Amino acid sequence: MLTGFMQLISFIGSAALFVPLLVVVFWCVDTRLGARLAVLMSVSGLLNNVLKLTFNEPRPFWTDPSVTAHEVRDSFGMPSGHAQSAGALYGYLALRSVRRAVWAIATVMVLMIGVSRVYLGVHSVGQVLAGWAIGLTLAVLALWGAPRLVPLWARQPLMFQFALSLAVSGLCLAASWTAVRSLDGWRWPEPWARAIVDAGGSPEPVSQYAGASAAGALFGVLAGLSCLNARGWFETGGETWRRLARIPVGVLGVVVIYGLGLPFGTADPVPGFVIQALLSLWVAAGAPEAFVRLGLATRSTPRPLTRPGEELTETPL
Repeated sequence: MLTGFMQLISFIGSAALFVPLLVVVFWCVDTRLGARLAVLMSVSGLLNNVLKLTFNEPRPFWTDPSVTAHEVRDSFGMPSGHAQSAGALYGYLALRSVRRAVWAIATVMVLMIGVSRVYLGVHSVGQVLAGWAIGLTLAVLALWGAPRLVPLWARQPLMFQFALSLAVSGLCLAASWTAVRSLDGWRWPEPWARAIVDAGGSPEPVSQYAGASAAGALFGVLAGLSCLNARGWFETGGETWRRLARIPVGVLGVVVIYGLGLPFGTADPVPGFVIQALLSLWVAAGAPEAFVRLGLATRSTPRPLTRPGEELTETPL
């Protein structure tokens, strides 16, 4: 019973849930909040990948036979990605709100997600604490930096914004590549590999795929939002049926991308980058354009993503 509950809490803190939820927020609830969170979580995911490869620290069940793995994981453990994501996401929502209920919910979610990772045997307390610290730091930096950096970014010519998007993602990709290269010739210690196999997993060679995919997602988000800002933001308001109708339209675009015949699921970093870039470009720019053309949304007056002081006056809920 408790294990099932902890698995549910852990799922709530996973990218498998918060990514689709952020997409729905961006398309149907609050475009600018969704955009900010998309950039924040993309950066967090990239940083977590690089740090895991840099520290290459084992998960508890790899080294301690007394720890039962209730979830199979074959990536390194430091820092906890779930804890970091929770700290960044819920920390950001809490910091930009003055409502006690938001702070209470955010605090409970961050704590519970971290506790669930320790209970499931996939992270140590130290790995969770590190994830929290990094995630909350990113949330603070996002809250402080967005009103200053976004207007500066938005004033640049669109093609320069695209070049900046590629440069930023390229630097992140280089950091991931450097971390992978530092493990060149590294082999799974036999006890670690045996623990993963005993838990039902399969230890895979360290590769650049995850970092390339995360870098592609960041490029797509930055370039897509730049394009959306130039074309004009869309209003998420309107009748409920119009809001809900945007979801199948957006999903259809995702299906089309998956139907292009690109090599999904390979260890090659190039397809990983391209696929995630296309998906993020569609979510951030392609789908909103489709919503406007299909009459499911109206275009608002073009303006920057955010302005100085805006973060201090808005609340997410």
